[in-house]
Amino acid sequence: MRMVEVIERKRDGEELSREEIGFFIDGYVRGEIPDYQASALLMAVMLRGMTDSETRDLTLAMARSGETLDLSDVADIVVDKHSTGGVGDKVSLVAVPAVAAAGLPVGKMSGRGLGFSGGTLDKLESIPGYRVDLSVAEFKAQLRDIGIVLTGQSANLAPADGKLYALRDVTGTVPSLPLIVSSIMSKKIAAGADAIVLDVKVGTGAFMRTLDEARALALAMVRIGHAVGRRVAAHIADMNQPLGRAVGNGLEIRESLEVLRGGGPHDLIDHCLRIAGELLRVGGVVPDLESGIRRAAEMIETGAALEKFRALIAAQGGDVRYVDEPERFPVAPVIESVTAPRGGYVAGMEADEIGMAVVDLGGGREKKGDPIDHRVGVVMQVQIGDAIQQDQPLFTVHAASVETKDRAVARIKQAIQISQSQVERLPLFYDRIT
Repeated sequence: MRMVEVIERKRDGEELSREEIGFFIDGYVRGEIPDYQASALLMAVMLRGMTDSETRDLTLAMARSGETLDLSDVADIVVDKHSTGGVGDKVSLVAVPAVAAAGLPVGKMSGRGLGFSGGTLDKLESIPGYRVDLSVAEFKAQLRDIGIVLTGQSANLAPADGKLYALRDVTGTVPSLPLIVSSIMSKKIAAGADAIVLDVKVGTGAFMRTLDEARALALAMVRIGHAVGRRVAAHIADMNQPLGRAVGNGLEIRESLEVLRGGGPHDLIDHCLRIAGELLRVGGVVPDLESGIRRAAEMIETGAALEKFRALIAAQGGDVRYVDEPERFPVAPVIESVTAPRGGYVAGMEADEIGMAVVDLGGGREKKGDPIDHRVGVVMQVQIGDAIQQDQPLFTVHAASVETKDRAVARIKQAIQISQSQVERLPLFYDRIT
């Protein structure tokens, strides 16, 4: 079998066999298939798509490309969550410790920023010393000891995805349904979680731009999860504007700590509680979603979730003084607030443009291996549907230089639409698939 023939078949819209998919995954992991051929196949998949059977075969081939975890010796049930990515999406930083504080172990392997969406690992690395490279043995030991792990993907778990994940980010192949499904579910299957909650974003700041696309993605992932014996639920959430106010790694950690202390933006609070509540339901702690939301809220109100987050940071080598004293986070040298040119209503936001403005500031990656500046980002002061007055603050840019600040200001100004007519607020969620 020759890789070029596999590429040509998918280029021409043909269905790949399980053997061809396995040949590609095995060869790429072993280094026998170079990045340029893998990129060509990814683009062919992006343009031609995959059938349900191809997507399932790709997912399982990726899951089996390395070690698979058995967590039955750690806990009776372990849960995990995954977001398809969005602008300002910091849900894991709140929901995961809230669930673990309620006594349900959460073992999560997270990713880095992909496109304009920030990665949980990049955010956590804003805390000096925090390790994202735990071994499988360390993962299991920490899960057993404190019931919470938030680390990077082990090189031995779904290594095919580890390689493809980085390649997709720099080849324009991120928004592909079969590639997203296989990337997410291969990691979840390999990482050994018994139950999984999927936070599927839709809108201008998501890879799924339409509700139909988001539902198709959610259904595909739920079906694959059920097929391999996992309990899976998906929520379809709005991403037509940033979630919360902060966009940027250190800024998002600080906002998450604010929520864990009982404050923070209402949209972020409600989003985190719903995902945490669903995790508690699929994990068997509560009988229904509403009970789970109440239990998660209790964990935040009592401070138990914050204590669990602090234990997580300490266990993975992070400086817990940054949890106790968020003012320790370094501040960008150039900070500027931008005000409304006229009164009216916030009618729309191009969330992807806001996300890309943060990438341009240095808070994300334009190419594989780019360094991250954890200080930079944007704090939004308004949301869609807000009534605003002339000269009211719209957003604040945190930048490393005047030049990058000016570019970000110009880009975000263009991304915000102001109307003279009243505009309805957007829903937080559109659907729930169980």
